[in-house]
Amino acid sequence: MNRNDPRYTQFALTREMMDTVEVVRNFDPCGTAAIARHISKLGRLMLTGEGSSRIFPAKNAIRKGLTWGLDLHVATEGSRQAATYDLSDFAIFAASNSGRTKEVVALLKKLQAAGHSARFGLTANANTVLESHCLQTIVLSCGWEQAVAATKSVAEQALVYQSLVSHIAGRDMEADMEGLADKIEASLAAPIDPAIVRAVAKAGTIYFAGFNDGVAEELTLKTNEITRRKSDYLEGTYAVHGIEEVMAAGDVVFVVDPIAEEMEKFREVLVDGVGLTVVAIAACDTPFPTIRVPDAGPMNPYCFLAAGWNLLVEIGLAAGINLDKAQRARKVGNEVAG
Repeated sequence: MNRNDPRYTQFALTREMMDTVEVVRNFDPCGTAAIARHISKLGRLMLTGEGSSRIFPAKNAIRKGLTWGLDLHVATEGSRQAATYDLSDFAIFAASNSGRTKEVVALLKKLQAAGHSARFGLTANANTVLESHCLQTIVLSCGWEQAVAATKSVAEQALVYQSLVSHIAGRDMEADMEGLADKIEASLAAPIDPAIVRAVAKAGTIYFAGFNDGVAEELTLKTNEITRRKSDYLEGTYAVHGIEEVMAAGDVVFVVDPIAEEMEKFREVLVDGVGLTVVAIAACDTPFPTIRVPDAGPMNPYCFLAAGWNLLVEIGLAAGINLDKAQRARKVGNEVAG
């Protein structure tokens, strides 16, 4: 993407992707310290919401906590499934940018009626129905997005959740974030090889493979919303454990942050075996065509996500799609009445 080219900037989606740079630059991890202390005392945290408000923000936090050996049980589910659990000993963080997502509000109402004492909200709008059912609500600084596909809000939500686990782990998130905004900007502006875009144009299905930290899964959802193409998320090494039986030679697999020990297997099964195209999104060179991002250490997932957005914009523009207006998808998927 080019922030100075009207071909890109005519769309709210690309402007909002670019806004992510300043959202990250201005994020203050200290703002969640008091809530983190509350959560730490409970020892259990459920991160709930629907779609983009949950996938990357929650799963990135879970992976961080497990990687750091955090003495905190962090889980995530959609709100309807979470409502079937005994959450009496959990702190609940419920995310809804609109503050009006029906499933999320229903869960909060149920918990409130049961006298649950640790209900927190995360939203892009103040004074919403979500806030009325939470003990405390964080309102994102990024504001309400105009495009159907959420972008900058996803990054800020993830920073909020990561700041919670960072506080509990005693980790200096400001140090982790050093230079991150500039690296995200570089990832958004990285040139995408036209051959990759052409390969996607011929693909029956676009696959995203990678760690279960929400990046590849979120990019799968964004592929549907932005490019109107069929897409599937393949967790970890799932891509070489059976699904190759139904893959076609024209398909494309984007591998986010490839696992070094598995790259030869991916080449053998997918490239040599199926004959499809494998492209990596990584902070280092790989045996595959690679969309390179700057190395941001523990914050790499944010750069991978930005590079994926960059890729999807190029695909959408090449297909002549209005990036702001999905044909069926709605800004608020299931809105509470009233």
